[in-house]
Amino acid sequence: MTKPPFNGRQVFLNIPYDSSFEELYIAYIVGVVELGLKPVATLAIPGGQARLDRIFDLMRASRYSIHDLSRVELDRTPPRTPRFNMPLELGMAVAWAKIAPASHTYITFEAVHRRAQKSLSDMAGSDFNIHDNSPEGVMRELCSAFSRQAPRPTVPDMMRSYATVRAAIPEMMKSNGAKAIFEGRMFDDLVLLARAIRLNDTLKARGRTA
Repeated sequence: MTKPPFNGRQVFLNIPYDSSFEELYIAYIVGVVELGLKPVATLAIPGGQARLDRIFDLMRASRYSIHDLSRVELDRTPPRTPRFNMPLELGMAVAWAKIAPASHTYITFEAVHRRAQKSLSDMAGSDFNIHDNSPEGVMRELCSAFSRQAPRPTVPDMMRSYATVRAAIPEMMKSNGAKAIFEGRMFDDLVLLARAIRLNDTLKARGRTA
């Protein structure tokens, strides 16, 4: 298997794509960018047999992966089923981190204390970052997970960037002709906007200290 180009600042996002997760989805994108990292996701990957291969390639190319297990409960659409995509991709990341520990670190997130340890008993002893189903909680836990990462934005700073990005989404969707926020081009544009905000804030800070 050919190893994809590796990016030491890349973060693979293994998160749900549905309307109830929209606020946290935006928070993950903005938060990762605010920490000076590059978020990547599977939105542009087509279905089919090769999809898992491409997901694994994206994971292997990333120094980190984030796995949010806060939406593993039964859905409301008959037949009611749990979501296994996030645990499946977490399993892939755990295996890859065992094979190449110097190349990959996986980080797990949840909304409820101790729930993941119950549903995934094999992960007992693992630390889960509990975000309480709030964007601010996501920012807080990202700062905790990447505590050694530079830059070191504050949670209020990250939330201001989040508010700016969220306010721009209606016009962004209109420009893209998007029916939902969870589309490949929308993801790319959200990342670009978050980067532009971060760069602008950095330049302002340098101007104040010059």
